[in-house]
Amino acid sequence: MKLHMNSRKSSNIMFVDDQHILYRSGTRRSLCPATRFAHNPIIWPTFPWEVAIGWTSVYHNPDLGQYQMWYQAYANVSKESETPDTLVCYAESSDGYEWKKPMLNLFAFEGVGETNIVMVGSGGHSIRYGNSVVVDPNESDCTRRYKMGFFDFIVDSSGVERPGLAVAFSHDGIHWSKYPEGPRLPANYCEHGEDVPITGETENGLDYRVPLSMSDAVDIFWDPLRKLWAWYGKSWIDGPDGRMAWKHGMARTESRNFIDWSQPNLLMVPDDSDPEHLEFHSAPVFYCDGMYFCLNQLLDRSTRGGVIDIELAVSHDGTNFCRPFRDQFFLPRNSELKAFDAGSILTNASPVILDKEIRFYYGGYDQGATGSDDANLVSGVGMASIPRGRFAGISPVDESSQTTLRDPLKKIGQITLKPINFSNVSSLSLNADSGKGVVRVEILTRFGIRIKGFTLADAVPIVGDSLEHSIEWHNKRIDELEAGEFILRIHMDNATVFGLNLVYI
Repeated sequence: MKLHMNSRKSSNIMFVDDQHILYRSGTRRSLCPATRFAHNPIIWPTFPWEVAIGWTSVYHNPDLGQYQMWYQAYANVSKESETPDTLVCYAESSDGYEWKKPMLNLFAFEGVGETNIVMVGSGGHSIRYGNSVVVDPNESDCTRRYKMGFFDFIVDSSGVERPGLAVAFSHDGIHWSKYPEGPRLPANYCEHGEDVPITGETENGLDYRVPLSMSDAVDIFWDPLRKLWAWYGKSWIDGPDGRMAWKHGMARTESRNFIDWSQPNLLMVPDDSDPEHLEFHSAPVFYCDGMYFCLNQLLDRSTRGGVIDIELAVSHDGTNFCRPFRDQFFLPRNSELKAFDAGSILTNASPVILDKEIRFYYGGYDQGATGSDDANLVSGVGMASIPRGRFAGISPVDESSQTTLRDPLKKIGQITLKPINFSNVSSLSLNADSGKGVVRVEILTRFGIRIKGFTLADAVPIVGDSLEHSIEWHNKRIDELEAGEFILRIHMDNATVFGLNLVYI
């Protein structure tokens, strides 16, 4: 596939897959797991309405330098109480590490007038409220700048309480107004083993018993390529006997106005390479540097009430995902058994993407997410991070000793990229760690012929660890090349490369 990116000021090619790679030799690709913040959890239960906390969304306002967080709290109230079991609470921070919970006079809790509660469930069964908050800086209506999607049980126009997806709006992220008509999308909630409905079968509310529907764990983000809102979440798939609600896969629904949502499309499901008891608990998606990334929650129901680890899946279009890192988790459960995140990791679709770092805020349980008593959970919100662009890297293998080589090679490898249109390219940089080795880059014609001045021998050695190593040659500049397509070849000697950045005039 040829790249034509000169309409953009800059573009990134990340080496998480071989989409832009013609071939490579003597190399291996490795996932770069996220690193936990040393002082986790950053938020933990402190109030009577926070018996357990989990699902979270975070927004970083670059203009104000402020972080806002919305997190789900389970209150464990009595069945006789009118106070909802599941709430949305609010916190804020100046640096993303230390958080405060402002006391607001919005919702009381069993006699406590000032709380940090900003949203409560509508129905009597809203035990998995699962809020997802996004911010739309281009929204012309200031009262809808903050948008929330959530799962709830809502009384519909016929007077019957139905499960489904609902939305709410706010001007500041604190004062919320629920959209009055709901649910916006009907959902099937835990009706295990039901027969698939027949076309036109709507009596007794069977229109809400939909085979392909979103469930209670859902996440929203803005799809910059399609210019619309995308809502990802778990969806039931049918069992071996054809009956409904066997296990969860990943589905997507779309909207241009955040109110009217399309029928979900199933995108990704557990397959024959997965263990029998594994399913997707949720699959939040975000867009970063030209690619879609999914923080796929792998729920293992065979272990301790359904434990959850996080797998990284990738896509170039937001609908076709691959799972290239099944042998290693992007964010595994904490190995310390008494830790708040030792049992389940609950990720969201709103990482904070900074210039040099990506932060992932997540909820954590010390037990399994299913089959556990929320009242007995140790829980909290944690943070993990990676350097920007370093989801995965390509490194040389320890030794290449194939008989077609003159001699065995130790930690030597190369990546040859597909032809790139170099028209208006002003500079190149490489995201690489060559702290113990060296990287050199040469340019070839689109037919693989070396170019004088841009050969391996002409390349300035790249040494050290940087997100933006400048790619240079001793006696030539990139703007001296004629307009057209060229091949880049990256030579690694005991080094790791993560991606390439092209800057245009």
